[in-house]
Amino acid sequence: MPRRSSSGHRSRSRGRGRIPSILPVPRLSFKQGIGHDGRRESIRGRQRSVSVLPVIPENLVGPAAGVAASAFWVLTSIFFTAAGHKIGATAVNTLRLIFAVLFLGSTHLILYGTPVPHITNLTQWGALALSGFIGLTICDQALFSAFLDIGPRRALLLMTSSPIWALIFGTVFLSEHVNRYALLGMGITIAGIVWVVLERQQSTEPKSKHELRGFLLVMVAAISQPLGTMFSKVGMGVSWLPEDQQLSPLSATLVRMVFGLFGMVPIVLVSVQMAKRSGTTREKAHRNLGILFAAAGAFAGPFLGVWLSLVAIKFSPIGVAQTMLSLSPVMILPFVGKLYKERLNAAAILGACVAVGGVALIAFSSDLDKQTGDAPGHPAGQSTPEHRSQSKPGEVASPFGGDGGQPADLNGD
Repeated sequence: MPRRSSSGHRSRSRGRGRIPSILPVPRLSFKQGIGHDGRRESIRGRQRSVSVLPVIPENLVGPAAGVAASAFWVLTSIFFTAAGHKIGATAVNTLRLIFAVLFLGSTHLILYGTPVPHITNLTQWGALALSGFIGLTICDQALFSAFLDIGPRRALLLMTSSPIWALIFGTVFLSEHVNRYALLGMGITIAGIVWVVLERQQSTEPKSKHELRGFLLVMVAAISQPLGTMFSKVGMGVSWLPEDQQLSPLSATLVRMVFGLFGMVPIVLVSVQMAKRSGTTREKAHRNLGILFAAAGAFAGPFLGVWLSLVAIKFSPIGVAQTMLSLSPVMILPFVGKLYKERLNAAAILGACVAVGGVALIAFSSDLDKQTGDAPGHPAGQSTPEHRSQSKPGEVASPFGGDGGQPADLNGD
């Protein structure tokens, strides 16, 4: 018997699973739609929803979005590296957020009829604010500083611990369960990424005077990235709000990007004062080209990449999503020869193949789980109970653990 959604409509099924609605398209005949504030609703005449991934079964949406986000982040790293040589790292970090807010706000206006998401829940506001500040301001600034202190190879190597932290946060705070095949796939993928990072850039890096500081900074980045991921999931309302009250990935991305931009304000002010004292200036031609590169990188990464990353987070446990979002060191391999004059050896290519094998195992872990009769896992993309509101009527929903908390006093006594 077809199950009903939280809005009372029957869910549509197509063969291998219900296709999730990600983007709205006006005037279609579907009954369930998305309102102007980015939330799902069932009022006829509003914007109607349709999947932008019609050929992808629901259990693959999360991994597919994560892999796509990693691909866009490869393009981002290329554009931002070029921009950094022209206008400096702090300027790039600030411009990327400004451009991202413009891109996201414009898209939100086109799709939902308003550039500002309508959020009335203070918990969602707080979670998205923390997500933006922790994941976009602290993480990125700490990681870039670690690049300068200990070099990109060792920094990226230590960043491979972020999926492990994500798995811990998801299990402890969100009560997520990852089946054994997905865990195995995560381990294989991380091993492949480590292999690639170790094989690349084998030239001796200069000894840094700030080894300990660089290590501490990269660990701050490795922990703050999945912590921001967790707060993003809470901010969207996944696991503790009914589906019709959850925020779309686009709306959540826009809000957290704005808070990330606010977090950059003190850093920019300090950098401007330091530049004035040192008398640093840049040629206008270099500045304009740098801004162009920053805009291109912002479109690929903070706009499309971060948006897709929240789709991955919404439809997967955050440990699995973070693993998919850590594939950039592998996916950049086809570009390093021409752009950075690096020679690829067989070991790096083999490491990439191992990582891809781990991704494949994660993607099909739910099917393997069903075939072997393993304990109920958390198939990527499937709307399990922990992805729906756990609160019963008369209870206050809890964003952590999903157990609903204490009964609400509906009479105000």
